[in-house]
Amino acid sequence: MRTEHQIEIRVAYHEVDSMGRLYHGHYFTYFEKARLELLRASGEIYREMEESGVYVVVTHCECRFLAAARYDELLTVRVRVKAVRGARIEHEYEVWNQELLVARGYATLAMVGRDGKVRRLPDQWRPAVRS
Repeated sequence: MRTEHQIEIRVAYHEVDSMGRLYHGHYFTYFEKARLELLRASGEIYREMEESGVYVVVTHCECRFLAAARYDELLTVRVRVKAVRGARIEHEYEVWNQELLVARGYATLAMVGRDGKVRRLPDQWRPAVRS
Protein backbone atom coordinates (compact mmCIF):
# COMPACT_ATOMS: atom_id res chain seq x y z
CA MET A 1 0.00 0.00 0.00
CA ARG A 2 1.21 3.50 -0.79
CA THR A 3 2.14 5.76 2.09
CA GLU A 4 1.97 9.16 0.34
CA HIS A 5 -0.29 10.80 -2.19
CA GLN A 6 -1.40 14.25 -3.31
CA ILE A 7 -4.43 15.70 -5.03
CA GLU A 8 -5.37 19.10 -6.40
CA ILE A 9 -8.55 20.88 -5.35
CA ARG A 10 -9.77 24.23 -6.62
CA VAL A 11 -11.49 26.31 -3.92
CA ALA A 12 -15.16 26.67 -4.90
CA TYR A 13 -17.19 29.81 -4.29
CA HIS A 14 -19.58 28.04 -1.91
CA GLU A 15 -16.60 26.99 0.26
CA VAL A 16 -15.50 30.51 1.22
CA ASP A 17 -16.68 32.64 4.11
CA SER A 18 -17.83 36.28 4.03
CA MET A 19 -14.17 37.39 3.91
CA GLY A 20 -13.55 35.34 0.78
CA ARG A 21 -11.36 32.78 2.58
CA LEU A 22 -11.77 29.03 2.56
CA TYR A 23 -14.01 28.18 5.51
CA HIS A 24 -12.02 26.26 8.13
CA GLY A 25 -14.31 23.23 8.18
CA HIS A 26 -13.61 22.47 4.52
CA TYR A 27 -9.97 21.67 5.27
CA PHE A 28 -11.13 18.48 6.97
CA THR A 29 -13.15 17.57 3.87
CA TYR A 30 -10.03 18.12 1.78
CA PHE A 31 -8.04 15.87 4.14
CA GLU A 32 -10.68 13.16 3.75
CA LYS A 33 -10.62 13.43 -0.04
CA ALA A 34 -6.82 13.10 -0.09
CA ARG A 35 -6.93 10.08 2.23
CA LEU A 36 -9.56 8.32 0.12
CA GLU A 37 -7.53 8.96 -3.04
CA LEU A 38 -4.42 7.58 -1.31
CA LEU A 39 -6.39 4.41 -0.65
CA ARG A 40 -7.67 4.32 -4.25
CA ALA A 41 -4.14 4.87 -5.63
CA SER A 42 -3.13 1.81 -3.62
CA GLY A 43 -5.72 -0.26 -5.46
CA GLU A 44 -8.31 -0.27 -2.67
CA ILE A 45 -11.68 1.41 -2.52
CA TYR A 46 -13.22 2.41 0.80
CA ARG A 47 -16.65 1.18 -0.29
CA GLU A 48 -15.16 -2.29 -0.74
CA MET A 49 -13.63 -2.12 2.74
CA GLU A 50 -17.07 -1.40 4.19
CA GLU A 51 -18.61 -4.23 2.19
CA SER A 52 -16.04 -6.59 3.75
CA GLY A 53 -17.06 -5.43 7.24
CA VAL A 54 -14.19 -2.99 7.97
CA TYR A 55 -15.11 0.56 8.92
CA VAL A 56 -12.95 3.56 9.73
CA VAL A 57 -13.74 5.98 12.55
CA VAL A 58 -11.89 9.19 13.32
CA THR A 59 -10.57 9.26 16.88
CA HIS A 60 -8.54 12.47 16.59
CA CYS A 61 -8.31 15.24 14.00
CA GLU A 62 -6.65 18.64 14.09
CA CYS A 63 -5.60 21.40 11.75
CA ARG A 64 -3.17 24.27 12.08
CA PHE A 65 -4.00 27.16 9.77
CA LEU A 66 -0.91 28.99 8.53
CA ALA A 67 -2.20 31.18 5.68
CA ALA A 68 -5.49 31.93 3.95
CA ALA A 69 -6.75 30.09 0.88
CA ARG A 70 -9.20 31.97 -1.31
CA TYR A 71 -11.85 31.36 -3.94
CA ASP A 72 -10.61 29.82 -7.21
CA GLU A 73 -7.11 29.06 -5.93
CA LEU A 74 -5.77 25.66 -6.93
CA LEU A 75 -4.51 23.89 -3.82
CA THR A 76 -2.38 20.78 -3.51
CA VAL A 77 -3.34 18.51 -0.61
CA ARG A 78 -0.67 16.03 0.45
CA VAL A 79 -1.33 13.07 2.73
CA ARG A 80 1.22 10.79 4.34
CA VAL A 81 0.75 7.74 6.53
CA LYS A 82 2.76 8.55 9.64
CA ALA A 83 2.25 5.34 11.63
CA VAL A 84 0.24 2.15 11.82
CA ARG A 85 -0.35 0.61 15.25
CA GLY A 86 -2.70 -2.35 15.54
CA ALA A 87 -6.10 -0.92 14.66
CA ARG A 88 -4.93 2.70 14.28
CA ILE A 89 -3.53 4.63 11.35
CA GLU A 90 -2.07 8.11 11.81
CA HIS A 91 -2.04 10.51 8.85
CA GLU A 92 -0.34 13.86 8.28
CA TYR A 93 -1.69 16.40 5.81
CA GLU A 94 -0.36 19.53 4.15
CA VAL A 95 -2.29 22.02 2.05
CA TRP A 96 -0.19 24.07 -0.36
CA ASN A 97 -0.98 27.03 -2.57
CA GLN A 98 1.96 26.78 -4.95
CA GLU A 99 4.99 27.42 -2.70
CA LEU A 100 2.96 28.63 0.30
CA LEU A 101 2.07 26.14 3.05
CA VAL A 102 -1.52 27.03 3.93
CA ALA A 103 -2.37 24.38 6.54
CA ARG A 104 -1.02 21.31 8.28
CA GLY A 105 -3.26 18.63 9.75
CA TYR A 106 -3.19 15.33 11.59
CA ALA A 107 -5.71 12.55 12.00
CA THR A 108 -5.87 9.24 13.82
CA LEU A 109 -8.28 6.65 12.48
CA ALA A 110 -9.34 3.37 14.05
CA MET A 111 -10.64 0.24 12.37
CA VAL A 112 -13.88 -1.27 13.66
CA GLY A 113 -16.14 -4.11 12.56
CA ARG A 114 -19.87 -3.97 11.85
CA ASP A 115 -20.43 -4.51 15.57
CA GLY A 116 -18.41 -1.38 16.39
CA LYS A 117 -15.64 -3.36 18.09
CA VAL A 118 -12.05 -2.44 17.36
CA ARG A 119 -10.24 -4.75 14.99
CA ARG A 120 -6.76 -4.85 13.55
CA LEU A 121 -6.20 -3.42 10.13
CA PRO A 122 -6.19 -6.27 7.58
CA ASP A 123 -2.73 -7.00 6.17
CA GLN A 124 -3.67 -6.01 2.61
CA TRP A 125 -4.51 -2.48 3.84
CA ARG A 126 -1.49 -2.18 6.09
CA PRO A 127 0.93 0.36 4.61
CA ALA A 128 4.62 -0.45 4.79
CA VAL A 129 5.55 2.14 7.41
CA ARG A 130 7.39 1.72 10.66
CA SER A 131 5.38 2.52 13.77
